[in-house]
Amino acid sequence: MSILVVDDSPETRSALQLILEDAGYQQVLVAESAHEAFQRLGLANASAPADVELVLMDIMMPDMDGVEACRRIKADKRYRDLPILMVTAMKAGAFLATAFAAGAVDYVTKPIKRLELLTRMSSALKLKREMDRRKAREEELEQAMQEIKVLRGILPICAQCKKIRDERGQWYTVESYIKGHTEVDFSHVICPDCLDKQFPR
Repeated sequence: MSILVVDDSPETRSALQLILEDAGYQQVLVAESAHEAFQRLGLANASAPADVELVLMDIMMPDMDGVEACRRIKADKRYRDLPILMVTAMKAGAFLATAFAAGAVDYVTKPIKRLELLTRMSSALKLKREMDRRKAREEELEQAMQEIKVLRGILPICAQCKKIRDERGQWYTVESYIKGHTEVDFSHVICPDCLDKQFPR
């Protein structure tokens, strides 16, 4: 998985890349503008999402600021859960509410402090991985629920012909009712008792 650094300053890009690689992040992608970041993420087409695990996004960039870039990335359903950390020289203030509303999960201030950056990144990545695990479990559960149909409660069944009445008052043979409410199918055979009755020796 990659970390994407988006910043128009070559010095900041280099500093972030150096810190990340020194901390063991082997795949660090860089972009000098929001539009280049969009290209890296494949936002211009419907291709498979880029293998990016986290984005470090500068707030102040010439063509499009980081908040608007964050908003556009988050608008793509492939990246709704992608953690984006804003990188800014501004002090915490009103811009934070706008950045968080756009989908940012945290921020770091310039000049970059190594410990602060890595700690905030670690927290964001830990949360992202937990969300991914939870989503995978939910998808597995939903798939299992789709495959399982369970009959519960009391079934009204005719004492003579053994037909079953459904909730709308319609009567069905046992076979058709069970086939309609489960994934079961039937293979008709004759049990030993019926065989003796129907075909006595």
